[in-house]
This record gives sequence, C-alpha cells and structure tokens, in this order.
Amino acid sequence: MATVTSLGVGSGMDLETLVKNLMNVERLPLSTIQTKMSSYNTKISAMGTLSSKLSALQTAAKALKPDTLQTPLDKFGSYTAQVGSGGDNAAANAIVGAGAQSGSYDLEIQALAQAQKSRVAETNLDLDDANGLEITVDGKTTKVTPQTNTLSGLANAINRSDSGVKATIINDGGSKYLVLTGEEGEAKAFTLSGMGTENATRIQEGKDAEFTLDGIAVKTSSNTVKDVVPGVTLELKAVTSAATSLTVTAEYDTKLKAALEGFVKSFNDAVSSIKSLGSYDAETKATGALNGNRILREAQSALRGLVFGEVDDKIKLSDLGITFQKDGTLALDSDKLAAQITKDPAATATFAASIGTKFNTAIDKLVGVGGQVQAGTDSMKASLRDLEKRQEALEERLVAVEKRYRERFGALDTLMAKMTSTSSQLTSQLASISSS
Repeated sequence: MATVTSLGVGSGMDLETLVKNLMNVERLPLSTIQTKMSSYNTKISAMGTLSSKLSALQTAAKALKPDTLQTPLDKFGSYTAQVGSGGDNAAANAIVGAGAQSGSYDLEIQALAQAQKSRVAETNLDLDDANGLEITVDGKTTKVTPQTNTLSGLANAINRSDSGVKATIINDGGSKYLVLTGEEGEAKAFTLSGMGTENATRIQEGKDAEFTLDGIAVKTSSNTVKDVVPGVTLELKAVTSAATSLTVTAEYDTKLKAALEGFVKSFNDAVSSIKSLGSYDAETKATGALNGNRILREAQSALRGLVFGEVDDKIKLSDLGITFQKDGTLALDSDKLAAQITKDPAATATFAASIGTKFNTAIDKLVGVGGQVQAGTDSMKASLRDLEKRQEALEERLVAVEKRYRERFGALDTLMAKMTSTSSQLTSQLASISSS
C-alpha cells in the first residue's frame, strides 16, 4: 500500500507516525482473523496426518482379510508340493495353485497319455485330388483343401484348420513324408479320407494316461492332470515301477507373521500420532494441534475398544503373542505367534481375519467417504473459507480507512501550514510597527 511520506511537512508534526499508529489499532481485528486462519490451517494439516495414519492402519487390516471366496487358510497358506524324496521328480512335477491342502499320497504311473501319429509318403498321396482331405476326430469331420497341389501346401492347410491335427514334413534325403499328430488321449484319435491318405501308416496310437493315487485308479486323456488333488496340477513324465510319494506341505508362518507385524506397526504408528496430536505439556503449556478435538478422542477410543473387544471363545490376541502396552501401543512376541500357528493354523488364521475385518469396518467410519475425519476436515475448511472472505472484506475497509485518515491529516497539515505562514506575517508586521 503506497503512503504519503511528506505528510506533516507543512505543520512540522509527525503525522505519518500518527497515521501508522492509528492503522495498527484498526488492524487488530485483522490480526485476530489471521491468527484463527493459521490455527485452522494447522488443524487441517493435523487432520490430514490423522487420516493418513488411520488409512495406513486400514490397509494393514485389509491385509489380514481373505479375498472373496478365499478361506483364511488360503489367504495365509504358502504351499509347496514335491514328487518323490530328495528332489527326485523324474516321474512327475507337481505345481501348487489356489485351494491346495496339506496331504501325502502314494503315486504310481502305469501309462502316459500320448497322441496318435500317422505317416504317409509323398509318393502315396494324390495331391491333385480336388476333393481335398477329410479329418475326423471324436465324431467331428473337418474338410481341408490346400491352395497349392504340393506337400507343403497340404501341410499348411492342415495346420490352418481347426481339426485338432497338426502336420509336419520329414525329408530322409530321398523321400518326403507327411507326418500327422493329433492331441493326447484315446478320444482324440483321428481318421483320414481323401488325397490318398488312406495309405497312411499309424506309427503311434492315441492313449490315455493311467495312474493310481493312494490305490485309486485314475484315467485321463492328458499328462497334465488337474483337480485330482485339490489345488495341485500334476505333470506326468514317466511310468514308475513302484509307488512314489506326492507330498503337499503348507507353510503359514511367513505370510501370517508378516501380515500381523505390519498390522501391529501401523497400529502403533496411529496410536503415537494420535497421542502427539492431542498432547499437552503442563510445564510449557504447549498443546498438540488437535488437543481436545472430539474426532481425535473418538478415534483413540475406537482403537482401544477394538483391541480389548477382540476376544473369541477359542483364541484371543494374547494367544497370538500380541499384548497391550502401558503407552497404548501393541507388542508382538514372534515365538508365541509361531507356537500358536503350529498348534492350530486354522483357528489362528480365522482369528487374524476377524481382526482385519473389524478394524477395516471401524476405521472406514472414520476415514472413509463421508467419515468423521472427512466431515471434520470439511467443516474446518468451510470455516477457513469464511475467515478468508472476512479478511478480504476487512483489508478493503482498511484501505478506505487509511485513505480517509491521510485525507483528513493532509487537510490539517495544509491548514496548519497556512496558519503558521499567517502567524509569521503578523509577527513580522507587528515587529515593523514597533520599530516605527
């Protein structure tokens, strides 16, 4: 704001300082508004910190919840499967997927699935047959018509068809052969008709895989076997002369421990943040940004209630090695948790999942859309906007007030200058008269 620094020159009075002092008094309400605005900004920032810590705790709680259609054991179970002992998997591979369960089985493979193969020499084919070739698989016949009357033209046409049969060409240096390969299993055997394929020689029969699992006979069209053992895919590789073992092992320690450690850490971070935001130092009289705030108190009460409310008929937090400390934080005893998991992994996983579900639901009421933290923050922002409008209006009024002061004191300065000049003239004239 520009100021008239010559104010008071005419009268010799320090009118500039007088105007500044008067304006300082006029600005007192503005200082009050700015102090309130600073307080609201501090509280809004603190609410953001609270929201961030509670959201992190909610994320940690969600990590304890199983997904839809997933059991707690599936959530925390890390499964491995092994065929044979000492890494001997020459007979088969075992791949673990969702829904696996611990178990041990005796596996014996009597036969591997194989695809039918047929071979026909180029010299026995009628490549000029305009009627083309017919391939029949499991009652479905596919008509194949090559674009060129050559062996490669026929092979390409077969491979482009959806007959379920693939063609390759073998050249022994003197003759060329068309080799046709179907899909694994007896049901995928094929027959050929047309272009001289009736002369084809069957060099390998289509067969199903046969094996026993704990003495139960299983027959399947593929060497990749699913669902015979829940959550396990078997890749059969070789016929066995005797039974070998198939072992599925579940490990819960790693995932469940990591999830609970993350939850305890996030809980403690939230508690420490709440304590700091609501703090009060009796000696220095210093207070946290949200000291006395209702929402902060409710968040603190909610967390404490959730911890003490997590009690089950069979298991409780202390059984997992989680205990409540004097400062309001949690502590995790890893050895006690490991012992509980070993003792009853299902009950432990189920209880951990219930913790995650309850904390997620409760915290969502605080930090979710329309939650208490958001409502409180929105209210503070609305008050801050109102103060900003009041500040803007007051600043405009102060400009007018200062202008008025300067106009009035400017007029006073001019008047005083004239009066001083008149006084000087009268004094001079009286002095002349006296001299006369």
